[in-house]
Formats: sequence, structure tokens, C-alpha cells
Amino acid sequence: MLVSIVIPVYNTAKTLPEISRRIDAVFAARSEDDYELIFVDDCSPNIATWPALEQTAADNPRVKIIQLTRNFGQQGATLCGNAEARGDVILTMDDDLQHHPEEIPLFLDQADHDIVIGQFRRKRHNLFKRLTSWIKGWFDYYLIGKPKHLQSTSFRMYSRTVAEGVKMFRTPNPFMPALLYQISKDIVGVEVDHAPREEGKSGYSLGKMIRLFSNLIINNSSFLLRIFAYLGMFLALGSLCMFFVVVYQKLVMGVPIQGWSSLMATILLLGGTIMLIMGIMGEYLLRAIQSSEGNPAFLVRHRRGGSADSDNRNPSVVDGR
Repeated sequence: MLVSIVIPVYNTAKTLPEISRRIDAVFAARSEDDYELIFVDDCSPNIATWPALEQTAADNPRVKIIQLTRNFGQQGATLCGNAEARGDVILTMDDDLQHHPEEIPLFLDQADHDIVIGQFRRKRHNLFKRLTSWIKGWFDYYLIGKPKHLQSTSFRMYSRTVAEGVKMFRTPNPFMPALLYQISKDIVGVEVDHAPREEGKSGYSLGKMIRLFSNLIINNSSFLLRIFAYLGMFLALGSLCMFFVVVYQKLVMGVPIQGWSSLMATILLLGGTIMLIMGIMGEYLLRAIQSSEGNPAFLVRHRRGGSADSDNRNPSVVDGR
């Protein structure tokens, strides 16, 4: 079995040679399997990252390195690695050694399943990251069909069939868990450790987490549209009831109709709600336009190592379409 290991890289350098050595040691003990290691540099601003990748590729012939033209995010970099992978199964992991290469055999032992996801015994994230992860997990379950008993982590493995299915999606705003869960429901988890970061800090700022969450909410569900549809019906029904109350008070009870203050409050409430709904609709429209224009999820600048210099490249890999 050929195993393609895809690792998005951002602002790391010191951990990369160690990851390569430890993965090579794992497969040296598994004579029945072979591997390719694909590092995707997501246009890291750290000037040491690409030279470290070039040295790693020079030291290990199974290593292929790719540099993107700009920062497309972890999801786009993972899609790029998926497009380049040749393996019977594809395994993704992080570049900071929080995922132990020595636990790869746990995934390979479950290779008869379509999707295998690492389940951390204890997360090493801070409180804020754990809280946002829990919130996203709740939405993953209700919006994209994540099994309730499983965590969504980037330490995962999926079959060649699933990999080919992922290539069929055309979106400039990818969200890998949503793509995987739409393709197959044959999903299992394996318990793994979660180590502290060996280098640097997380590349997921609050802004990037909000953007990733918006990809889940807007690109992969009609959640917001339904919420505002229900809100519109509620406001319409409430306004109709208020109309009848006011008319009844005026005609039957002789109570004067409320004046300017209540009228302005109602106008501001309805106007603000309408503007919010228009903003959400505009975001849906913008993303629909981006998809129809074929905006790429990634663009490759350089390839080195592995089969990067082959004349039989797939042109679709270049622009993520």
C-alpha cells in the first residue's frame, strides 16, 4: 500500500527534518507499505521555511515539496496536497509535531474504512481554542453531518476513493471536513496523543478562525438563510398582531395610537434587520460569483523532489480547479 502523507506548512522550519526522519523510521519498520511525503508551503513569511524544505527533500527522495503563490490557508494547502497525492490512502497531519508520526500505524490498521480521524486523548490547546473548537464541533454535527461521538481534527486518513471525490468539488472557499463528510459516512476514530507545539505559535488568528467558520456556515449549509427566513416570518407575524392590537385599541377602546418614539423604534428594528439580511445575502452572492468564475483554491509556484519534475503532470493541479 502506498501512503501519501500531506503536511501543510506555515512558518515552521526546525520541525520539518525531524518529521521526515520520524516518518521514514515508521515505514522502515513496515516493509509491506511504502510512502510519499508531501509538504505544502502555504507561502510562509518565515524565510527559513523554504530552504528547510529544500534540504529535507534533498535528504529524503520520498519527499516532495510545493510552494503556493500566496497564503491560501490550511484548507487550500491540504487540497493542493490531495491533488498531488498518488497514494492508495492519504493521511494529513500538522507541521508542528503536535501529531506523533509514530501513531500513523494506528490509522493504517483501519485502512478498510473510508475515513479515519484522530481522537485526541487530551488537547494541548489553550482555553479559547478549546472553546471555539467545541462550538465548531457542534455546528459540524448539525450542519455537515459529523458523527456526534467524533472530534474533527486535521490528523486524519482517507481512501483513494474519497480523495478522488474531493477533487470533484469546485470551491474557492474549501472546508475539508465538510467535503469528507459529504462523500462518505464510513467514518471511524482512533485515539492519539496531542503534544505541545515544538515550534512557533498557531497560525489561526481570530480573523482566520472567523473566516474558516464562515466557510462552514455559508459555503456548506443554508443555515443563515433559514434563520433569517424564520426571523422574517416571526417579525411579519409580530407586526400583523401589533397592527390588529393598535386598530382594536383605537376603534373599540378609544386609546390613541402611540406616537413618534414607538414608530421610530419599529422602523429602526425592521430597517436594521433588513440590512443585516441583505449583508448575508450579499455574502452568499459574492461566494457564488467566486465559484462561477472558477477562482482557484490554491496556485502552485514551485515543486521540488519526488515526481515533481515529471512531464506527465496534471495541469489541474496548478490552479486548484
